[in-house]
Amino acid sequence: MNKKITGTAIGLLFVVLVQAQSAETKKYVESLCGCFNVEFKYAETFSPDEEYKFHEREGLNGGTELTFPVEVSDNKIVMQHLLIVSEGMIVKHWREDWTYENPEQWKFKGDNVWEKVRLPQEQVKGKWTQSVWEVSDAPRYQGAAEWVTLDGKTFWQNTTDAPLPRREYSTRNDYNILKRTNRLVLNDNGYVHEQDNEKIIRKDGVDRLLVEEKGKNTYVRVDDKNCDAGRAYWKNTQAYWTKVRQAWEQYLAVHSTVTLKNSVDDKVLHEYLFALAKDYGSGKLKDKNVEASVQSVLEKFWIENGATAAASK
Repeated sequence: MNKKITGTAIGLLFVVLVQAQSAETKKYVESLCGCFNVEFKYAETFSPDEEYKFHEREGLNGGTELTFPVEVSDNKIVMQHLLIVSEGMIVKHWREDWTYENPEQWKFKGDNVWEKVRLPQEQVKGKWTQSVWEVSDAPRYQGAAEWVTLDGKTFWQNTTDAPLPRREYSTRNDYNILKRTNRLVLNDNGYVHEQDNEKIIRKDGVDRLLVEEKGKNTYVRVDDKNCDAGRAYWKNTQAYWTKVRQAWEQYLAVHSTVTLKNSVDDKVLHEYLFALAKDYGSGKLKDKNVEASVQSVLEKFWIENGATAAASK
């Protein structure tokens, strides 16, 4: 009896310690939410090919961005980004999920293909997984790392494969993998997203470096009133985008592979979904028809080759 009690006590103590560690680092994740002035800068820095022509430095003024939680639990925070171009122009931007000690990862393989892998528990112990999703809520990339504080700086850093960024996939096709090293560094006024990227040509399982790139995206916290237009947009369309997110979650739960078409009838996925969002916001698309309308669009882009034998696997 004493041994059983002792074992139970140890188990409970372990749960408490894990929850305490999760809560301690969760505050870093939560600090990524807020109303920010954002600026995006990128520059290609080195190529092993002496004849490579560097693309011009890119400085993209992002404007104002609202990041807020749409789902919160002890070990998970789902955050939505909204880009506020002007009071009358709000863009549903990317989404990021943060999950503590998450063993399930979607790995980008290239050519619009992602594969589900399950990592050993020791590889994710004490780590937060950042899952980044497209503006269409389609997969983009995932990576796990610990939040650490060194030399007075608190940061999270991970390296993972990803598709071409939106700023490039419509203008070039000379590489097919962006190996991203993402570093999120917190500061008193927000945070900085530093990037050390490798643009890679992957063919027949062999990688060849095309060019390296530096990125610096700054998020400077501003008065919440600057993001009122974003909150109004979300209030008007939240139910619609929730259905989109749920449709993706259901699909990912029963598939081991996701393969997407680039376009259908010369339109990319987010064009269809944004059009539905506009109809929903104007009242043209009714609540009772949202789920079927979203499903119809997504099924045009899903290539069915990765269904699992059962939803629980």
